[in-house]
Parts: sequence; structure tokens; C-alpha cells
Amino acid sequence: MAKPGKVTPAVLTITDIAGLVKGAHEGKGLGNAFLSNIGACDAIFHVCRGFKDSEIEHVEGSVDPVRDLDIITNELQKKDLEKVTARLDVVTKLLAKGQDKTKKLDVATMTAAKELLESGKDIRHGAWKNDDIDILNEQQLLTAKPVVYLVNIGNEEYALQKNKYLSKIHEWVKAKDPYGKIIPFSASFEAEVCGFGDDETARQAFLTEKKTKSMIPKIITTGYAALDLIQYFTMGDVEVRAWTIKKGTLAPAAAGVIHSDFAKHFICAEVMSFDDFKALGSEAEVKKAGKYKTQGKLYLMQDGDICNWKHNA
Repeated sequence: MAKPGKVTPAVLTITDIAGLVKGAHEGKGLGNAFLSNIGACDAIFHVCRGFKDSEIEHVEGSVDPVRDLDIITNELQKKDLEKVTARLDVVTKLLAKGQDKTKKLDVATMTAAKELLESGKDIRHGAWKNDDIDILNEQQLLTAKPVVYLVNIGNEEYALQKNKYLSKIHEWVKAKDPYGKIIPFSASFEAEVCGFGDDETARQAFLTEKKTKSMIPKIITTGYAALDLIQYFTMGDVEVRAWTIKKGTLAPAAAGVIHSDFAKHFICAEVMSFDDFKALGSEAEVKKAGKYKTQGKLYLMQDGDICNWKHNA
């Protein structure tokens, strides 16, 4: 609608990490390296194999996604348990020696985390207070990260939206990770879709012929939401750009994503919602309808806000 010279969308960076094997927390396979790579990420797309193919071997010798989910979850929990136990030992000794009385809360939090992991539950499922979260965040625990479950099924099954493993995976996720999202997709089908490159016409013709759609957009947006991220836009003749912020961000901090001086010398934000802009057709019409608002420092940013920042930097 704005027809700028340049469009810059929001970005979700995804890193491909090879699968873990049983015993990875003890260093089996390339376990330590893989677990370290997972530790550097903010969330996890857990890709489960839900297809049979005699030419593609499975490390366990058979296809059983629920077993695989158990293996991976147990490995992550055991690695976290190692870390939590080691940290609990350190803070307990400090507290016992009277060297640091502030470690009392650390001991309580680490004890609760250890008990949770020993019961077979992930850290993110604990009932944590803000002080607990601050302490746990310092440990960069693997099971604290949000997870989206991607079930890789065969092309034919994807076209029919049927797979014999899906109901069992749903049962497992419901029991182990009630807020977890499950997305069935076909990696081989998506590879075909990606093969069209920038030829959007050919891609759409292919999808129409197959009477199905790519799941990549849903995978990306679900991952974005799992990280608790939203976006706002800046709009002009030169560029329309999406800026990524955390849900719950106030206006000055959102402006600071562009430049720290915008936050430091913040005056106000002129804001309209994308939905209003789309419905009314132009900034002028949004203003005429009284939906173009001036917001102050306490304004809580909303997903899809279109902003013009005022500052005296």
C-alpha cells in the first residue's frame, strides 16, 4: 500500500542442529556439542520423524516418534539436572560458610528445579516467581526453552493430512507439554516448493495442482510467537520496515530498537494499527477517523502497530 523503495521484513533465525542420541548428556555421539548448540538458541523446533523409508536409516532401527520424543526430552532433562545439581552444590556451600547470605533464595530455587527435573518435568512447567526466573535464567537451562513440535510425514500422507503417528504424538504432547504446538509437514514437499525460488507464479501453480499449501509460513510465525515476539512497522517513501520486539515492550524501548538515542530522548509515538490502516486505506483516512493516536512513555506496544517516533536527540 505504501509502495516504498525498499521493504525489510521481520526475521526469525533458525539453526539446524543434528539430532541427539540416547546418552548424549554423557557425551555420546556428538552430544556435548549438540547440547551446547541448543543452549545458544532461544527456542526449539523439535523435528520428529513420522514417515517410513527403507533408504533412510533411523539411529534406533525403527520409526517411533513417541520413543524419539522421550529420548530427546530425557537427554535435555538429564543435562539440566547435571547443571542444576552442580549449581545447587556451589550455592549450598556458600550459604553454609556464611560467605553469601543472599544465596538462600538460590538454594531454594535450585532445590525446586532439581526436584522438578527428577520428577520428569521440564523447567518451563514449574510454578516460578519472578525472583526464581531471574536465578534460573542465569543457568541457560535447555528445558526452560519453548518448544514447537514439527512432525515430518511423507508426501502422500501430507496431501491427505493423515498419519498413523499423529494421534499418539498429540497424546504425548498433551501429557508432557500442555502448551506445546504441533505442526505436521513434509520436508520433501517443502523442498519442492522451495525449488521454485523467486518464481511465485510457478510456485502457486504447483500448490494449486497439488491442492495443498506450504507449512513454512505457519512454522515461522508459530516459532516467532513461541518466543513471545511481536512486530511494529515504520513506513515512508524510502522504506517500510518491520521491527521485532518482545510482547509487553513499552514505547521508548521499542523506539530504542531502531537507535538507543530514540529511547533516551523519547518524546512520543504517533501510532495507528495495521488493521485500521488496511481497512481505511491510507494514513489520512485513519487520521480522519480519529484512530491515529499520540502515545506517551507508558504506551504498551501492540502487534502490527505502525509508528512514527518523535524524539529530541
